[in-house]
Amino acid sequence: MITAIYAVLAMVGLGIFFGFFISFANKKWAVEIDPRIHEVEDALPKGQCGACGYPGCMAYAEAVVTNADVPPNLCAPGKDAVAQKVAEITGKKAEAMEPKIAFVRCAGTYEKAVRTSLYKGISDCVSANMLQGGDKGCTYGCLGYGTCVKVCMFDALKMSPEGIPVVNPDKCTGCGKCTTVCPRAIITLVSPDVMVKVNCNSKDKGAVVRKNCKAGCIGCGLCAKECPYGAIKIENFLAIVDSSICKEKCSDPVCLAKCPTKAIRPAIWGVVPGKEVAEAQV
Repeated sequence: MITAIYAVLAMVGLGIFFGFFISFANKKWAVEIDPRIHEVEDALPKGQCGACGYPGCMAYAEAVVTNADVPPNLCAPGKDAVAQKVAEITGKKAEAMEPKIAFVRCAGTYEKAVRTSLYKGISDCVSANMLQGGDKGCTYGCLGYGTCVKVCMFDALKMSPEGIPVVNPDKCTGCGKCTTVCPRAIITLVSPDVMVKVNCNSKDKGAVVRKNCKAGCIGCGLCAKECPYGAIKIENFLAIVDSSICKEKCSDPVCLAKCPTKAIRPAIWGVVPGKEVAEAQV
């Protein structure tokens, strides 16, 4: 009995001793954390999207406070309001941010794009693409399994009944998360006030495009010839629009009327690519 009491007292004594030692060590060797780190983190939208280039909001907050070379305007979802707040906290200058919006460069809906097989695997674009390049005739087209929709943390993407993701311009923050998961690199970020957009990503020759998709760019160059400002050029059988020239000089995009497949369309957001306006109007 006496032995048990001594054992208990010894354990209690050791616990008290180590408790005091840990408390002393914690104070003696504690690492001071700059309180501005938590202030910056609180100012961020907490999307954890990684658009800033860091693995989460806390990582960016620590970097922007402790590293003089990290600018305060890297949070795309937060836009200028958050950039200015971070700048105030860190004592840095926030350069103006150009707003961006996700653009799905494909109009290959179920109706217009040829399917070469029947895929019954995991409903995921990456998985489908790994299986013989997917079930779509166009190897550059949207597979339509909504991987981009699943990773969007701002509910800015929805799969349409036509099999193409649609971007909600009011919710899209331009974080770019959707662009990183698309196995065919179809989604890109553009200025929301661009005049026209090319709803195609294909680098195939015109004959191949026509075989696989009714809405694809065939690289004919008619749009480039029609543009009086030289804002359009053909690269790898695909029309490329210089949006800066287009926005600066063009008020009437006459290039739209000449496209035989209607691959080049008005930049209207929130609708299925290819359905920006009625076919008879372009």
